[in-house]
Amino acid sequence: MTTSAKTLSPYQVQRYSRHIIMPQVGSTGQRKLLNSKVLIVGAGGLGSPTSIYLTLAGVGEIGIVDFDDVDVTNLQRQILHYDSDIGRSKVESAKETLNSYNPETEITLFEEPLTSENAIEIMSQFDVIVNGADNFAARYLINDAAYLCNKPLIDGSILLFDGQATVFVPGKGCYRCLFPEPPPPGEVPSCAEAGVLGVMPGVIGTIQATETVKLIMGIGDSLVGRLLLVDGLSMEFRVVKTKRNIDCPLCGENPTISELIDYEEFCGIPTS
Repeated sequence: MTTSAKTLSPYQVQRYSRHIIMPQVGSTGQRKLLNSKVLIVGAGGLGSPTSIYLTLAGVGEIGIVDFDDVDVTNLQRQILHYDSDIGRSKVESAKETLNSYNPETEITLFEEPLTSENAIEIMSQFDVIVNGADNFAARYLINDAAYLCNKPLIDGSILLFDGQATVFVPGKGCYRCLFPEPPPPGEVPSCAEAGVLGVMPGVIGTIQATETVKLIMGIGDSLVGRLLLVDGLSMEFRVVKTKRNIDCPLCGENPTISELIDYEEFCGIPTS
């Protein structure tokens, strides 16, 4: 993530004027955004607000990984998609929506599952990775691949009225430091099983977008080393300090993970 010497166009100066007048941002910060590449895994609940706000902020390229089609049950929370998009590819629907907000942002689509075979190749093309996945196998895969690619990871999750967000930077901890082992299959219900308040993805996704922008511009205090917990029912925000686990098999002092594994097997998910 480097600052381009290319000057902002008169249109861009006007469009991003509310950024540029901020002393923490200025034209330098805006150029960093315009020259950044962010990969968002998932065009659903978390990916929707994150991608929209990063597009509006002027991120130069946004990659979106998703292989699902828009379903009527998505529309309660996934603001990338409209009623008329039901049955369409989520990535195609996302691209259309995002470019309607900002046609200058390049939207790169990966209409395929993120797997151990393609994750490194896809992630290596981007500066920052944002996790919008909704299952544990994907979360461990994204964490491991981001670390092995030496990419910062903006992590978030939601369920019912609850959400959490944090930032992992190589050398300062990873998802495995917090959760060394996945929960037993079926112990933690999915959003499809337990439900989620439709606005909670907006709360957490917007926080993820904020952390991404700060990281790209190199400003403020990020959530590195801190886990933000949000209880939407009581409207309480709590921060838990975290740290790198020196015994972590991925980022610890004697790592045992040097390549991607079978994450469904790791999480105990039946293959049939």
